[in-house]
Order: sequence, then C-alpha cells, then structure tokens
Amino acid sequence: MRLLLVEDDRMIGEGLRAALRLEGFAVDWVRDVAAAQTTLASERFDLVLLDLGLPPGGGAAANDPKADPTSDGLTVLRGMRARQDQTPVIVLTARDGAGERVKGLDSGADDYIVKPFELDELNARIRAVMRRHSGRGQALLSFGAVTLDPATRQVTLNGQPVVLSARELAVLEALLQRPGALLSRAQLEDRLYGWGEEIESNAVSVYIHQLRRKLGADFIQNVRGVGYYVGSAKAEGP
Repeated sequence: MRLLLVEDDRMIGEGLRAALRLEGFAVDWVRDVAAAQTTLASERFDLVLLDLGLPPGGGAAANDPKADPTSDGLTVLRGMRARQDQTPVIVLTARDGAGERVKGLDSGADDYIVKPFELDELNARIRAVMRRHSGRGQALLSFGAVTLDPATRQVTLNGQPVVLSARELAVLEALLQRPGALLSRAQLEDRLYGWGEEIESNAVSVYIHQLRRKLGADFIQNVRGVGYYVGSAKAEGP
C-alpha cells in the first residue's frame, strides 16, 4: 500500500516514515502545503496521512500576496475534495479540541488521530479506513483457500500458516484488496516502493514467482504485457 505522509516536523516525519516502511508500506513524505498539493495533483496514493499545522511552502502560494496566510492541512484536504479526489485521509495533529476534530471531519477527513499516538493505533485506523473505503465489512482478506489478516500480517493456505516477506505480503494484499482487478507492474511497484528506494527491474516478477511457489502456481494469474490478478480479470483504472 502506498501512503503519502504530509508532516512538517522532521523528527516525527523521519520516524513515522521509517516505522511505516517496516510495516510493509511504501511511504512518500512531503513537508508543506505547496508540496502536498503538487504531489497529490500528479501522483496516486492509497491513503494520505495529513498533519494540520503545515507551512505554506514554495510555489505560487508562497509568492501570492492574496494567498491565505493561515493555509494549512485543511487547505490541502478541502482542495482534494473540491476536485473530487476521494483518496482516504487520516488527519494526524496535536489539535485535540472537539471543534478542531469536527472541522477536520467535516472538511472530508476519513479519520482523525491526535498526537502523540501509538503506531499500533495508527495501523489499526489505516486498516479500518481502507476497509470502509473498499466497502469491506470484514477485516480479513481472502480468495479461495488463501486468507490474509492485515492486523497480524499472517497468511494461511487451507488454514495452515504461510511465511511471507514484507514485500510479498504487500503484493498479495494489493491483489486481495481487489479480486479480479488487473494490476500492472507499475501499479504494484507503486505499492512497494517510496521515493528514493531503488526498484530492481524484475522485482515484481520475483515476488509473484515466490507467491506462486508458496500459494499455488495458479493462484495468481497474469495477462502478458498487461498485469496480474486473482479471480476473474477486469481492468483497473490508472
């Protein structure tokens, strides 16, 4: 799963990015309003973690005398929703007043978590938001004899545990979240790697090969030159 972290505090940002990557997420990080707006306008993410207390940053917003000097994370959030960007957003902030929470949720946030928070709670909220966004009521992801529990990162085949690497889990989770969706190599790479991480040319093929070896040669199908899927294939939008 590919996340965009929008956080201006360097210590918090570096720590959170490192921790989330250890959990198997691909995490990109920006630190101001302008960078967040530019990134969200040009790239696709599965979920956004958005701080509210952000500086305006560079670009036109910083040089425009008419720009709102109070622009912050809510500016980013409202802009997303105004252009019909429905990417799930979890607000991360030290603003813990009830009025602030209401303002964030009414502006289009899917959830709101107050700093400081435990990583386990953030992971649970990410899973809950993604379940709601995908229309799934149950926590487990499954297809056929394969089941993945996102909370424990455990995979079973016919009820028996299967040991997978973090990147194998990320590929499997992407496929199980949308059974039948045809995911291209580039779409899977987006879910595996953040900015600055080296992408090996055959990485996706290697992970698919390992998953087939562990879960069954026919579990993951592919359309040559197009992508991979589980179930009955159907094209997914870019």
